[in-house]
Amino acid sequence: MTDARTIRLDNRRWLHLVDRARAFLFGSRSRRGIVWSVALYALLIAIGFVYLYPLLFMFVTSIKSPADLLNPMVQWVPNEIYTGNYVKAFRVLNYPVSLANSIFASVAPSLLQTATASLIGYGLARYRFPGRRIIMLLILATFIIPPQNTVIPQMLTYRNLGLLGSPLALILPASFGQGLKSAIFILIFYQTFLSLPKVLEEAARLDGASDLRIFLSIAVPSALPAYIIAFIFSVVWYWNETFLMVVFLEGGVQTLPLQLSKFAQAYENLYPPGVVNIFDRLNEAVKMSGTFLNILPLLVLYFVLQKWFVESIERTGIAGE
Repeated sequence: MTDARTIRLDNRRWLHLVDRARAFLFGSRSRRGIVWSVALYALLIAIGFVYLYPLLFMFVTSIKSPADLLNPMVQWVPNEIYTGNYVKAFRVLNYPVSLANSIFASVAPSLLQTATASLIGYGLARYRFPGRRIIMLLILATFIIPPQNTVIPQMLTYRNLGLLGSPLALILPASFGQGLKSAIFILIFYQTFLSLPKVLEEAARLDGASDLRIFLSIAVPSALPAYIIAFIFSVVWYWNETFLMVVFLEGGVQTLPLQLSKFAQAYENLYPPGVVNIFDRLNEAVKMSGTFLNILPLLVLYFVLQKWFVESIERTGIAGE
């Protein structure tokens, strides 16, 4: 009898140990197992490496000296941090002037576009009027139709208005809801304001608040995540846009992406034969330095606003769009 009881106790202990080991390895209802955690982190590290590899390769190559570039043994860790590539790229890009032009050509239209898109989205979400559905269809059409199909009519219109070659060619369309990819921002604000409880607006109207006061005091603070999302994406898209910049600005404003697109020719003009040796003229590290200087302001913008950016993504649900 004692032996049978001992055997049952041993079986229970064994089953308990097996259950604990299974929960530790594969998890339970309340926690994730070590196997799933390792697999998840391995997948995230692999995805992160795929996205970060080009950036890391570009940065490491940009700080290599000519000797490190010629040495096949030097891959990821240079023997010295060489800043001469950045000095040359800084001069070729005319960095202070190009940076100021890029900030102006991207931030100013983005601010106006965000403000205008929020007004349009609020009006479509909160008011019922004839032609509302047609306006929504036209907005969707501007998002679906490629910009290459509409650039010629736009260019002819801007030429007749005397806007070509002027920053107003970017600022005025953004002020009237026709900026770069404005449709997606209008739809984001439309969905955001559509989910806003109407009880808040009705209570404000009972207190005598006007429509403008309701928009500024209730709608805008509630849609702050949408404003952050719209502004960041708008800045990035305006910053990286080169085709429309060339067409509408006609070379009057030289931004960093435009300068980078003609980097090789500008480098040839700034450093003619006899000034530098043939190796420096074929040095890819200088181009990598120019590319890194081009994306550096966007990286700084993201790192400064990443907390609000991630929170805005989660609250607006744009990741599931």
